[in-house]
Amino acid sequence: MDDHQPARASGPSKVAIVTGGGGGIGRAAALGLAEAGWRVAIAGRRQEALAQTAALADGAGQVLPVVCDVTDPDAVEALFQQTVDAFGRLDLLFNNAGTGAPPVPLEELSLEQWRRVVDTNLTGAFLCTRAAIRVMKAQTPRGGRIINNGSISAHSPRPNSAPYTATKHAITGLTRSTALDGRRHDIACGQIDIGNAATEMTARMATGVPQADGAVKVEPMMDVGAVARSILYMASLPPDANALFLTVMATQMPFVGRG
Repeated sequence: MDDHQPARASGPSKVAIVTGGGGGIGRAAALGLAEAGWRVAIAGRRQEALAQTAALADGAGQVLPVVCDVTDPDAVEALFQQTVDAFGRLDLLFNNAGTGAPPVPLEELSLEQWRRVVDTNLTGAFLCTRAAIRVMKAQTPRGGRIINNGSISAHSPRPNSAPYTATKHAITGLTRSTALDGRRHDIACGQIDIGNAATEMTARMATGVPQADGAVKVEPMMDVGAVARSILYMASLPPDANALFLTVMATQMPFVGRG
C-alpha cells in the first residue's frame, strides 16, 4: 500500500474474513487490511496461494490462511469457526471469491458451466453471508459489516458473459436484502463494483477484449491498490454509516457513454 492509505486503527484490532484471498483483489484487500492492523482470515481453494498471501503480509497484522471452497456448506462453516476460534469475533466479511465461464455464445453454454458460476459467485456469497450473520448477531459487542464484490458488468455486460453478469445482478439483490435484514442485528452491508483492476485474471485485457460493437480493443487498467484502499475505506466506516454501493474503476475505461 502507499502513503494515501488510512492510518492504522487504534485500540483492539478488528477481525476480517476475505474469500478468494489467494490472489488478485482478494490478496490486495487482505494485505491492505492487515497493514491497517486488522486480523485477517484468508480463504481460498489453493493452500500454496494462501500461503503466499500470508507471506506477503510480512508480519503486518495477523493473517490466517484457511483452505475453503465457498460452494461447500461444511467448508464455509469450518472457515467461520476457525476464524472465531483464532480471533474471538468477526467484524468484516469481504465476499470476494468468484469465477467466470468461457466467453462463448449463450446458446452454446453448458449447464455445468452455468452452474459452476452460479454456485461460486452467488451461492458461495450466500453461504458466507449466512455464516457471518450468525456470528455477528451473537457476539459481544454485536454487529459487523459485509462487503460484496459486485461488478460494473452487472450494469454494462461484456459480450458472451451471461453467467457472470447474471450472478453479479443477483449479488446486488443480495446486498440490498442483507443491508435491510441486517439492520436489526447492527450489521451493515455494502457492495463494491470494480472496473479493470490489474490482476492475474485481467491480464488478457492487455491484448484486447471484445466490445459490444464487435471490435476487440485494449482497455485501460488501474492499480489493484486503489481497490484495496476503497475496501479499507468501506470497512473503516463507523457502525452508524454505510457505503451501500461504491464504484471504483479505471478513469479511461469505456464504461460511461454510448458505443
